[in-house]
Amino acid sequence: MENVGALAILLAFCFAIYAVVASLVGKWAKRPLLNVSAERAVYCIWALLSTAVGLLLYALFTGDFRLTHVYENSNLAMRPVYKVTALWGGMEGSLLLWSWLLASYAVVVTWQNRRKYRNMMPYVIAIIATVQTFFLSLNAFIESPFKVWWAGRRVLDLMEVPDGQGLNPLLQYWTMVIHPPILYLGYIGFVVPFAFAMASLITKQPGEEWIHTTRRWTLTVWMFQTTGILLGMNWAYSILGWGGYWGWDPVENASLLPWITATAFLHSVMMQEKKGMMKVWNVSLVSITFWLPIFGTTLTRTGMAQSVHAFGVNGPLAQYFYWFLGVGIALTAWLILSRLDYLKSEMKLESVLSRESSFMFNNLVLLAACFAILWGTLFPVISEAVSGSKITVGKEFFDGINVPIALFLLLLTGTGPLIAWRKSSTESLKRAFMWPAIAGVSMAVILAVFGVRSLYALMSFMLCTFVVTTVAIEFYKGAAAINAKGGNGLLMSMVELTHRNTRRYGGYIVHVGVVIIFIGFTGQAFSTDNDAELNIGQSTHVGNYTLKVAALENGANPNYRWTRLDLAVSKNGEDLGVMHPERRLYIASNQQDTEVAIRHRLNEDLYVNFRTAEDDENKVVLKSYVNSLVSWVWIGYFVVLFGTLICLTPSKQKLIFARTEVVGMGKHEVVKD
Repeated sequence: MENVGALAILLAFCFAIYAVVASLVGKWAKRPLLNVSAERAVYCIWALLSTAVGLLLYALFTGDFRLTHVYENSNLAMRPVYKVTALWGGMEGSLLLWSWLLASYAVVVTWQNRRKYRNMMPYVIAIIATVQTFFLSLNAFIESPFKVWWAGRRVLDLMEVPDGQGLNPLLQYWTMVIHPPILYLGYIGFVVPFAFAMASLITKQPGEEWIHTTRRWTLTVWMFQTTGILLGMNWAYSILGWGGYWGWDPVENASLLPWITATAFLHSVMMQEKKGMMKVWNVSLVSITFWLPIFGTTLTRTGMAQSVHAFGVNGPLAQYFYWFLGVGIALTAWLILSRLDYLKSEMKLESVLSRESSFMFNNLVLLAACFAILWGTLFPVISEAVSGSKITVGKEFFDGINVPIALFLLLLTGTGPLIAWRKSSTESLKRAFMWPAIAGVSMAVILAVFGVRSLYALMSFMLCTFVVTTVAIEFYKGAAAINAKGGNGLLMSMVELTHRNTRRYGGYIVHVGVVIIFIGFTGQAFSTDNDAELNIGQSTHVGNYTLKVAALENGANPNYRWTRLDLAVSKNGEDLGVMHPERRLYIASNQQDTEVAIRHRLNEDLYVNFRTAEDDENKVVLKSYVNSLVSWVWIGYFVVLFGTLICLTPSKQKLIFARTEVVGMGKHEVVKD
């Protein structure tokens, strides 16, 4: 089996090289059959990698512990769902998953555009296949998932390995079943808009065809990236036991960076579509958004940065990544610089008080946040390389820079819809800003009266109210106009309004979701915590809660031994039941893990973690937190997801236009959305 799997990866690598060569030669020599064969090679790559993934999953489920990857990431006692997780639980499997998802994206792109954009598609396929070749070279020659762990010791070849070491306990949690593949779908998917942007530069395509082709794709990938980040936050909150969900860890930052630049691109691309402006910005943003995930993978896989998420050492694999990053970024920069004349803006900014300028400010602020996070992430690496000592950049640095930036972005989120295109008059701005400003200031005053003293918290709630009021007014004005004509009621008119322009009003819903997430973030200003060392029967207090150690139980199952704490909880004298935080020792790997107990409520979470005291196993060290408004982070995500799905839905007018065009053109013509 291991030979078949390794052969499938090697053949996929050969087909990837062929796809690159056949695409380019077919284009340059004007031989369309070569281009067709390159497209067929894309399908073959997917089929071969699907075979390899299927074989590795079979090995994990059947316990073929002769394979290094299976031995190090699985064992017989693991639940079946975590045997799937073990596919990407180690270096080799995660790289194979990356290659397979990239191949899947390549198949979709090739099939979708088999009759469209024929001038660009050879270059699109060549660029995607080049990236595919790089990752398959790692799986074929450096980190093979089908490597036999006792290679070289022929005497043992016929012996059965009784059991494996098991998956890292930190990964045996439900979000880890879906978090890595969803985050990868975000990471990897950015290659498609990047490939179209580069192909557009190479062929000097007129107009914005590459943007029309990739806008929905970028938005879909952005949705995957958002989902992956939020799932990672949930995992950190529920498993790591430190009471938080974002610690500015290097790998957390690496997932956030392309999300920031993709967000900037999705905003600024409207400027190019409507005004023919910011062309250099957009092609640069889409390029940065592609290379940042490669940089993030380098952080995770090469040991460049120390992280609870990272694995790998600075060996041959690291050198592969460094060369790929260096050469790829240099070629990308050269291509953009060589096409600057082609990327000239068709219009100029007419006024600072315009929606165009708000988009530009939005981009600048997002890139400032991106640079600050990147600098803070790399500074320990740079300091160690220069001085020999690693200087750690803590949470205070990131919070101190990014909290003001985030508040300014909130302000821009609310002001953008209120400002007209081209130029706004002072009188129109006064009318537009009056009610949102009154609502925001009123919220800040009310909170201050009720005892909120944190300046950042007051500013955040004020700006959140400002943005929500702005969006509400936009929906109300549009729905009222429709209702005045049709008389279907305000609610149905809002649905009709959204259907008429899903991109605009779906975007407003996304903004509301972001505001709700910010409300959850702001709750950190009101959180409290407590440490206590307690015997059975003793109590401690955190916030308005009383926590009493009722019992300490021990037990075991085939996978791990556990120590469970029975913690009686009351609030202001009201009995709230029993919470059960747990400590686990996984037998196969001899690693410990924590199962945090969390009582979720809309206003606050009671979050409890514990360990047994070193001098007395019947005494516990209890760490408890009251985390305010955390649930609003998860609620906000679902609002963002809902708004994104609306953005991806075709608008009513476009559907009518598309049907009309299809009838007039014939079924073989292409209709652009």
